[in-house]
Amino acid sequence: MHHTRTWTDIYGSARASFEGRAGGHSWLVAAPPQLAAAVPAALEALDGKGTVELLVHDGLTPLLAAARELAPRGVLVVADRALSGGPAVDVAPQTVTDAGGVEYAEGGAFPAWEGADAATGERGECPAAGAVASLDLPVVVADAGGLRAALEAWLDRTPHGR
Repeated sequence: MHHTRTWTDIYGSARASFEGRAGGHSWLVAAPPQLAAAVPAALEALDGKGTVELLVHDGLTPLLAAARELAPRGVLVVADRALSGGPAVDVAPQTVTDAGGVEYAEGGAFPAWEGADAATGERGECPAAGAVASLDLPVVVADAGGLRAALEAWLDRTPHGR
């Protein structure tokens, strides 16, 4: 896939678009800043159809907004370790003021989730995956090193995915 543009959203999150061959689906890859460094190179090395939007976010509100806006075929969450599912989580409510002066509410209760590839990996807490599940979107949680392989496997399991 090739990188087509980069911008910052209203929450101060970095966003980038990657395009593959014609056809396919749109996907969202969400990574926290501390795990995002290797993600663009992994996406550029990906051979697939469709588009991938990268969101480098701090907190769940930017992730929820991007997922609602894009309505992707699925969301791949980059975490410290790959997970197959996890319990419901409560994220303490707080008010966040980003660098641009935008103030927004963060937190809430998020449901238990099952990964789209639930047959592999251990179970563990992942608030970002719970947030995605709250929108009834398929989710996969991978570590940064396994991102490309996880996304390729998901594309291969999806009709017209790769």
